[in-house]
Amino acid sequence: MRVTVLSPERSLYDGDADAVVAPAYDGQVGILPRHAPFLTVLGEGTLTVQHGAGATQFRVAGGFLQVVTDVIRVVADAAEPLPGA
Repeated sequence: MRVTVLSPERSLYDGDADAVVAPAYDGQVGILPRHAPFLTVLGEGTLTVQHGAGATQFRVAGGFLQVVTDVIRVVADAAEPLPGA
């Protein structure tokens, strides 16, 4: 899957991933390859992008997550990388 994580200031991640776990407005959502088209409002919490080299995590608040044909777009109102992740 291709994943892009955007904040109002910059692009935080653009690359391949094996899975994504995101804080949706009403609970956690997990996205795996070949997921059905999907759109959700983001809540506040940790966004995890799992990939071959491990995992990259971000603190996000607000925005949305969209899945279309193995492409995931996360557009957050506020986002920052978590250290050491």
